[in-house]
Amino acid sequence: MKNSLVNRLSAEIDPVGFLEATIRTVGASAKNPQGIARVTGEFASRVSRIPGAATRVTFGLGDAPRCPESARDRRFSDAVWHENPAYYTIVESYFAARSYALDLIDLAGDDAATTAKARAFVEMVWDACSPYNSPFTNPNVLIKAITTGGKSLVRGAQHALSDVATRNGKPLRVDMDAFTVGENMACTPGQVVYRNELMELIQYAPQTDEVHAVPMLASPPWINKYYVMDLAPGRSLIEWAVQHGRTVFAISYRNPDASMSSVSFDDYLELGIRSALDVIQEITGAPKVDLTAVCLGGAMSAIAAGTGDERIGDLTLINTLLDYSDPGQLGLMTDPDTLDKLETLMAKRGYLPGSSMADTFDILRANDLIFDYWVSRWMLGEEPPAFDLLAWNEDATNMPATMHIQYLRQLYAENLLAKGEFEICGEPVDLRAFSGEVYVVGAINDHVVPWTSSYAGARLFGDGVRYVQSNGGHIAGIVNPPNKRSWTAAVGDPESPKQEVMPADPNVWREAATVQENSWWEDWVRWYTPRAGELQAPPTMGSAANPPLTAAPGTYVLS
Repeated sequence: MKNSLVNRLSAEIDPVGFLEATIRTVGASAKNPQGIARVTGEFASRVSRIPGAATRVTFGLGDAPRCPESARDRRFSDAVWHENPAYYTIVESYFAARSYALDLIDLAGDDAATTAKARAFVEMVWDACSPYNSPFTNPNVLIKAITTGGKSLVRGAQHALSDVATRNGKPLRVDMDAFTVGENMACTPGQVVYRNELMELIQYAPQTDEVHAVPMLASPPWINKYYVMDLAPGRSLIEWAVQHGRTVFAISYRNPDASMSSVSFDDYLELGIRSALDVIQEITGAPKVDLTAVCLGGAMSAIAAGTGDERIGDLTLINTLLDYSDPGQLGLMTDPDTLDKLETLMAKRGYLPGSSMADTFDILRANDLIFDYWVSRWMLGEEPPAFDLLAWNEDATNMPATMHIQYLRQLYAENLLAKGEFEICGEPVDLRAFSGEVYVVGAINDHVVPWTSSYAGARLFGDGVRYVQSNGGHIAGIVNPPNKRSWTAAVGDPESPKQEVMPADPNVWREAATVQENSWWEDWVRWYTPRAGELQAPPTMGSAANPPLTAAPGTYVLS
């Protein structure tokens, strides 16, 4: 009983184990006095050079050297940080101390996983303490306070109090009043043609006179709402596919509550993808259905394809992790101890709250998703922007306890899929046995699915894979309509019936790839056009057996 209480308190207070890892790492580092002496000497030497460099700044005696950390950090790109001697001293001293703290952590060295977790925690603490995040040391905050007669600070204080009272201290990042699901988000015309206890299936209305014979199923993640694939007019992957001759269906998952605690990974296959394929084939009469999937929805789609389901035609996987041997920053949060704590937390509620998942992803990019808003909202007093991606990100969903722990333990922790040992619904999964062609997208700045890991996952299918790298991160790499910043790196012609063999080293592939100034959306259309069947009249919206129930985006997305 006592141990159970301790475990539950530990899970509540420090679910990821940051504090525990840091304490253990500091203790291990303390046993290395020679290392401490060395890094302390390096720190002292670095600090001793700052006054002389600041003097050069004061008297304009040429450019003073900037530490590499400062030069890389966009927050300190403004000239005042390195042309004013006071700010120069503050920034250089801050980065010297931050580097010293991290060097001390690295001295532990005996447990790489624990050290990595401690290092991530120390980095986050030092990022929070950055001079950029203080109203007393951020020149932009001081200048705006002076020019507004202090009104910006008053507004910022009001925003901070409001966020503490209504958002548990998380700064409001987006103007939610600017967006309404079904009006200017998730608004591609369509009808819900099927509903079960787990998902609604949407059929989108055709926007071309003829469509390809092979329909497409959009398989989204269920960590957030499906409409990352139908974000807004002109920024919707689903709309793009419909406008380029595809009959598109999409799964919209129900937001789980405590009553769904026993819903398993198997259920997401049976009640999700397999049920959707049944309905699509009944409505269209098509023998094959292509899958286009994102993130966790991509993992489930690949698993469905690997069970030998002959209804699945070709497969498109976007920012999807299949080989979990190098899961990037999420690996810090999927070690056995953290999973034990997570299971304890979920057992109490029956699900993992969407806010917990959102906090996890925010921590991975704390500077961009937390600390920047401390400054803009709480110090500069600015109103949040109207940005559709952030509005979607705020619309978080829960995760059923049984499903989530199965997914994390079997895929993240044990990497059974890449090992060829994963089973679902009692069936073995063999990705190499999939007979269709595969199109895989990885984003260069993806912090959730590193592109090198998505590349490793693509190789699990063997031949017949087209791998492309896009600009953007985990979400912007998905919402990637053609624009001036778009680029795509790929090898070979997308229309070629046989794709290039992928070398084991992703960097070898990258050196051979050609970079084109277009979006992967355009490359993708060129790839699927010769593979999606002949053009024909669009199918009816729904059928007698599966009639339209309500207009898209349906009801589950609103919960």
